[in-house]
Amino acid sequence: MTGAFRPEPRAARASGASRAPRRRAAVAVLGAALAAVALASGCGIRTTSVPVDAGAAPSRVPCKLPSADVTTRSPDSVAAPVYLVCASQLVTVERPVPADASRSGALGAARALLDQVRQAPPESERRAGFSTAVPAELRVEPSRDGDPAGTLRLSSQPEDLSEEALAQLVCTYAENEALVTKGSVVLGGPGEYPPRGYLCTSQTKARPQDGTTPDVLDPD
Repeated sequence: MTGAFRPEPRAARASGASRAPRRRAAVAVLGAALAAVALASGCGIRTTSVPVDAGAAPSRVPCKLPSADVTTRSPDSVAAPVYLVCASQLVTVERPVPADASRSGALGAARALLDQVRQAPPESERRAGFSTAVPAELRVEPSRDGDPAGTLRLSSQPEDLSEEALAQLVCTYAENEALVTKGSVVLGGPGEYPPRGYLCTSQTKARPQDGTTPDVLDPD
């Protein structure tokens, strides 16, 4: 009969019924993806399909040498504390100096310590974050007539050195009693400027970039 209702075959009804849940599931997945994108955009996060390498995590600077990396010394040398720069502070490391350096007077001790403090740190110290600001060409000379007792003359005017370099040298010398006069390290330069006494304080060690504190020398 023309125009009469013809029921769909059972197989067709079953196929249509099975597609409906799949369409609803696809719509749900798409909606969740769009929501995630919107959430990321709202947080200021830009999405990208390219993998991003954030690099290695920042390493902590220990400023401390493992016992296995401590510099070995020969039988004719002694360990002396030398101040290096690490994490914007002054930290001591032990360096070998000739045992007879102190017996050769203040100048011999000053030269031996300067050799160590201006030396580029070995790999083990560099790995621990140590460096030096003391120029490799810096030298120390004996005092002149009329200089205060204990004066050491540098090949560069002390004030012309960087703050860190001067702090390193003053604090290293301050660890040696033979190089301390009335509580300070007395340094001069190659010019005619009078020598000055420099103090190594806890502030000097904590913030060497702020400069060492000159002491007041009483005339002898």
